[in-house]
Amino acid sequence: MSQSFAELGVSDAVCAALAQRAITTPFAVQRLIVGDLLAGRDVLAQAPTGSGKTLGFGIPLVERLDANRAARPSALVLAPTRELATQIVEELRPLAHARALRITAVYGGVGLVKQERAAAASHIVVATPGRLEDLLGRGTLTLAGIRTLVLDEADRMLDMGFKPAVDRIVDRCPRERQTVFLSATLDGEAGRLADAYTRDAVRHEVRPQSGRLDSIEHRFVAVEPDERVARLVVELEAERDLALVFVRTKHGADRLVKRLDRAGVRAVAMHGDKSQRQRERALSSFERGEVTTLVATDVAARGIDVRGVSHVINFDTPQDTDTYTHRVGRTGRAGRTGAGITFVDRDNLRDVKAMAKALGLDESLPRLVAAPAAAPAAPTAGRARRRRR
Repeated sequence: MSQSFAELGVSDAVCAALAQRAITTPFAVQRLIVGDLLAGRDVLAQAPTGSGKTLGFGIPLVERLDANRAARPSALVLAPTRELATQIVEELRPLAHARALRITAVYGGVGLVKQERAAAASHIVVATPGRLEDLLGRGTLTLAGIRTLVLDEADRMLDMGFKPAVDRIVDRCPRERQTVFLSATLDGEAGRLADAYTRDAVRHEVRPQSGRLDSIEHRFVAVEPDERVARLVVELEAERDLALVFVRTKHGADRLVKRLDRAGVRAVAMHGDKSQRQRERALSSFERGEVTTLVATDVAARGIDVRGVSHVINFDTPQDTDTYTHRVGRTGRAGRTGAGITFVDRDNLRDVKAMAKALGLDESLPRLVAAPAAAPAAPTAGRARRRRR
């Protein structure tokens, strides 16, 4: 029998805020870490994107702060990207309000002074390392009152070269603090960083990948290079909800959106060369279903957590199994089913076969038969059929 949030020690006010969003049963990662965090322990958690880790660390974060006595800021969450920082704030704001706490996001690409004032007035700051260092350098924001430090997607921060900045930020935080370290892996450099930042930490590992992969229909579609866009149009015109299409390059994302537009499919692109306002506008229109296709690069899509994604399409092949899992893991979440579709040509067939074998998707490979662009492949048994928004 699954524990409730109340049984984990969560207050009535926060439970009510969760219930208003129809969140009543904790996910696995939440059942594992909430109790230790409420007890004030340092925690290392290995958990993939989409496993529920934001609420896992966010619920104890707001519970352990007293709005009348807490410093501003008292809690700091470091995130690798602007999109992830924004999403964390949106996820935690209702819980913070239930405890009369203020929370704000700090990231580059927008006005510095406005963010500086908001951060100095907030109990919880969710920040990207670069922009936080900008604010600290101005001398009006201090981390002396930080009681809880959270490093979310720490492995991605390492990949993006943020380690020196994170080191400097951690040095500014009090030594007597609670530290939460969340990462898709706790091996190698990420593990060494976790050991350096935490004290007597409890380690938890959540590996829901097999179950999540089982909830997704995996299709590998053979295409000729000059038929890729036509085949993509077929997939996008099939019955579905939101579709996230992955490409390798920024230029490729923009070019694909233009080609889809010429084919009568409206889409928006998200990549690192877009301004913050453009990225937020694209993601907002996608979340609301105004545009049902988002074309993104891997780095830009990191941290995107949109509940309505029914299809993930690998227009460009993932470079490895981890990339494949991160991509398709954006569908089939929270008990829902979804579809992960990968385009394959002669040049990458061998790599795709090796990747599918490593992920235990060998049974999907016999479907690797070229299909005409004039009609979509017939749905398989158990495939989620959804109405277009």
